[in-house]
Amino acid sequence: MHSVEIRRPLEADQQELHRFFDIVLKSTFDKNGIANLVADRQLELQEKRKYLHQDFVSGGVERYFLIAVDKADGDLLGCIEFGPVSALIARESKGEFNGLMEVGTAFVHPVHQNKGIGTMLLNAILTAMKSKGFEEYCLDSGYQLAQKIWTKKLGSPDLWLKDYWGEGAHHMIWRRQIGK
Repeated sequence: MHSVEIRRPLEADQQELHRFFDIVLKSTFDKNGIANLVADRQLELQEKRKYLHQDFVSGGVERYFLIAVDKADGDLLGCIEFGPVSALIARESKGEFNGLMEVGTAFVHPVHQNKGIGTMLLNAILTAMKSKGFEEYCLDSGYQLAQKIWTKKLGSPDLWLKDYWGEGAHHMIWRRQIGK
């Protein structure tokens, strides 16, 4: 297991994070059998870059990222962020989740998945949210493999959108208290 440091990203990390987003999204689309959706992957990549930019510009107010770095060699292992709920969550919750913060961009490098790094990042971002006065959050996923992980960690989703992305491709949304 790596000796992992979880910290706020620096401006100097930006280009590496952009490459990291691309690597993780390509792997995610491949593993979920949707590699053919190149335009969708590019849109998600642009969204993640925009979120990171919002973090840097706002000093962590609009979006708040944390990254996991290998202490030994400085390699980027993962990232996570929180910010206002997405339009999808606002719409599908019929406004019920408006005002909550959404945990997103929970990415772990494909080579380092299933080693506890994602759990470390989730715990760290929830601690950061709690320290900023947030008591609950939401999280969503349209990726089948990620849905299995989130269901194991968070239980059944609060909203289950059957066939949202096409037949057999559902979308799940969780709403949880921090620290419970």
